[in-house]
Amino acid sequence: MATTASTRRQFLSLLGLSAVAVSCGTTAGAASGKGQTKTLRYQGWAGQVTLPELAEDLGYLEDVKLKWVGNTISGPQDIQSAATGQVDFGGAFNGAVVKLAANNAPIKAVISYYGSDKYAYNGFYVLKDSPIRSARDLIGKKVGMNTLGAHSEAMLDIYLQRGGLSRAEIAKAEPLVVPPVNTEQTLRQKQIDVAVLGGILRDKALAAGGIRPLFTDYELLGAFSAGTYVMTDRFLKQNPDTARIFVTAVGRAIEWSRSTPREEVVARMTDIVKKRGRNEDTAPLRYWRSYGVAEKAGLITGKEFQLWIDWLADRGDIKKGQVTSSDLYTNAFNGNQKSSSTAKSGS
Repeated sequence: MATTASTRRQFLSLLGLSAVAVSCGTTAGAASGKGQTKTLRYQGWAGQVTLPELAEDLGYLEDVKLKWVGNTISGPQDIQSAATGQVDFGGAFNGAVVKLAANNAPIKAVISYYGSDKYAYNGFYVLKDSPIRSARDLIGKKVGMNTLGAHSEAMLDIYLQRGGLSRAEIAKAEPLVVPPVNTEQTLRQKQIDVAVLGGILRDKALAAGGIRPLFTDYELLGAFSAGTYVMTDRFLKQNPDTARIFVTAVGRAIEWSRSTPREEVVARMTDIVKKRGRNEDTAPLRYWRSYGVAEKAGLITGKEFQLWIDWLADRGDIKKGQVTSSDLYTNAFNGNQKSSSTAKSGS
């Protein structure tokens, strides 16, 4: 089950090849001619309420409707689906967005949708009696996460680097793909040594006891927006008004979740999950506390991409200078930007 550094690079290369293959892809959901689509196809997350789903329930999407086409457990898979036109928007860790764009995928990040703060963060957890106490203790150990080449692996790399490990030693830590809903159980059964847990799954596991944090991404980097929703350049060109409604609505939903009492947000999310009738467990929703987006209304800043551009270049996954952060995103479709001076529009 060991995952070597070359295997990780192979995963990222496949991600890139997929992007090249669809660089001239179509957007099936876009209406032809002057008409703009009013239906946005998307993938959800089992047992969770995404910001677009919350925005729709709050009435912020106006006459635009969401069409759920299934669930995903991986950000890279979600944005690949957006790049190929299987869905109209997808969300992923910003490093995965950088990698896809570096391989000529016709995508643009339009709004941040998740991040890390004191409430919303990803933690790397071990069993309470585990001998693992430091970065060096992770050599030869299995670390379970939802996908490779994305947020969790980036945090692991940064932690190991800061722990003084060489590149060869870092390669001996073994990131493994484990579905989020199974990660806690897999750790407790000792099939992995470390489990990456976030959001309601993390808090549910902590409430059960018997685990402790090794480190968190919030401890590593402080508060930061970590992932963005992307749309294809073609979709944005053909459906600018729809894109503006969508992005602005998601930004409003972020601010609603910040300013509304947590109990009310949880109640609304629980109602949304029940109404969609997918036989999902709503109990974990009571642990929700924040989406973790750092900037107001999800506005994007260049620094949120530059960190991962440098990380990928250091790993050799992209060439230095291959990607410019300002080319990766735009705030032009976010109608909330006038009220913030902290974020500037990308190209």
